[in-house]
Amino acid sequence: MPLITNLDVMLAKRKMTLTELSERINITLANLSILKKGKAKAVRFTTLEAICRELDCQPGDILEYIPGDPDDIPDNSNDE
Repeated sequence: MPLITNLDVMLAKRKMTLTELSERINITLANLSILKKGKAKAVRFTTLEAICRELDCQPGDILEYIPGDPDDIPDNSNDE
């Protein structure tokens, strides 16, 4: 899919862990990890809103569209 998530980048910029964000927005760590790894099939606006509120960012800071072959997009699934 040509949509990638930059959640790990925003977490690093805010010096926040995935666990801390999970607790702040009341989303399971497993579900947030799926989103971070780019494996989510969908994201609720309420979840995106909560993430943006806690990370003080815009949705475009979290989600990015990269046109082209999905196989050319780097796989961030090993990042934690």
